[in-house]
Amino acid sequence: MTNYKTVFFVLGILLIILGFFMMVPVIVQLIFDQFDGTFIYSSAITIFMGILFLLSNLDQDKKLNVQQAFLLTSLSWTSIAIFGSLPFIFSNLELTFSDAFFESMSGITTTGSTIMQDLNSAPKAILIWRSLLQWLGGIGIVVMAITVMPLLNIGGMQLFKLDSGDTTEKILPKTREIAFNIFSIYCFLSIICAISYFFAGMNFFDSIAHAMTTIATGGFSTYNESIGYFQNPKIEITSIIFIILGSIPFLAYLKYLEGNKKIFFQDIQIRGLIYICIISIIIMTLYLFINDQENFLSNLRISAFNVVSILSGTGYVTADFDIWGKFSLVFFLILMFIGGCAGSTACGIKIFRIQILWLFIVNQIKKSIYPRGVFPLSYNKGKIGKRFISSIISFIFLYFLIFFLAAMLLSLTGLDFVTSFSGAATAISNVGPGLGEIIGPSGNFNELSNIAKWILSFSMLLGRLEIFALLILFFPGFWKN
Repeated sequence: MTNYKTVFFVLGILLIILGFFMMVPVIVQLIFDQFDGTFIYSSAITIFMGILFLLSNLDQDKKLNVQQAFLLTSLSWTSIAIFGSLPFIFSNLELTFSDAFFESMSGITTTGSTIMQDLNSAPKAILIWRSLLQWLGGIGIVVMAITVMPLLNIGGMQLFKLDSGDTTEKILPKTREIAFNIFSIYCFLSIICAISYFFAGMNFFDSIAHAMTTIATGGFSTYNESIGYFQNPKIEITSIIFIILGSIPFLAYLKYLEGNKKIFFQDIQIRGLIYICIISIIIMTLYLFINDQENFLSNLRISAFNVVSILSGTGYVTADFDIWGKFSLVFFLILMFIGGCAGSTACGIKIFRIQILWLFIVNQIKKSIYPRGVFPLSYNKGKIGKRFISSIISFIFLYFLIFFLAAMLLSLTGLDFVTSFSGAATAISNVGPGLGEIIGPSGNFNELSNIAKWILSFSMLLGRLEIFALLILFFPGFWKN
């Protein structure tokens, strides 16, 4: 029988780390003369529980099997969301546990949906904590995508093995070393992003807070108007650049540092992301120009930012695209589902799955036309096996099945069609804002019922863990292997 004490040992370490990160907002409180016991109490409770888990499992073998790895993945995200909600509960914001958990889960899954109504006057410590949660969630999902998800053949890191016979082991010898180097790149990009924001016009606090949520493609802002608050083209361009950098597979950065200087041009997934961005921006720009007859460059600017933000799942906004017409609503709903690259902080179905599904469809059409023909499938110069294709088709089917189930459950809480559908889409795709008057760019999720918030919270977790990583735990056969 498998001993799961190792899982709780590692979980204890994660909670201790989370507790120490809670001291960062304490420093912010001291700087802005807003000190109270919110984060001290939260940190003490979190570290205490972490030490408790740690000490009770010291005598165990610290190796993880497949079952333990997936259990740890689900428990770590859930536990961090629970303990991450403590500062919201202890603050003077008067949030219920449902609200606090929703905000915390939205943060750690880099979704960006919020129940907070007045960010402009919220305590600085709370604002930086929201950014920290998304920053931690961003690096967490990248490491998980590289180390855990390939075990289920759905995470997309197999693509690096397809590329000219290359493997992650050839990039760096050990998973630990890979994770450390990716974390270093993640920190470097975050620092450069903060510096860029500062020189673009943000103050020191805003530049740090937005840098963390930009690289994590999270979308939490320090203002109700999001990036639109600044009305600064330099800030918007900076945001677009670093959102795209966060949406690129982090293993690509490692390959670049290892000598493959053409990786960003050779990788089909990265090229696909850029193509979709360009085409989507052109479509939306022309649509706005034809309908509004405003300045073309102004339409280009507003289209480029919001398209990149929604496509990547970041969720920053500079305008209320709810008022752009019905076409824009449908268009942005589609973008929510697409997402960025596998192995990045981005969300959604992921570019590579859409590309491989398209190749599969074309392949089937060729077989129908030429029954005796042999048409092997390849991606990034490597052959694609039937098992891999089956896993992708299964994932996409399950993705939309859960989306429709979540939408139906939300509609049962009394929400209208647009709110239910866009709410389910933005939750499972980890985007942030939905569509409509309630949860659209100009609204938030505060008005929703507690039941709706719990449905959305669970959908966020499912989307962030790529569905299979969580649902597989509920199948008895998984635990027998």
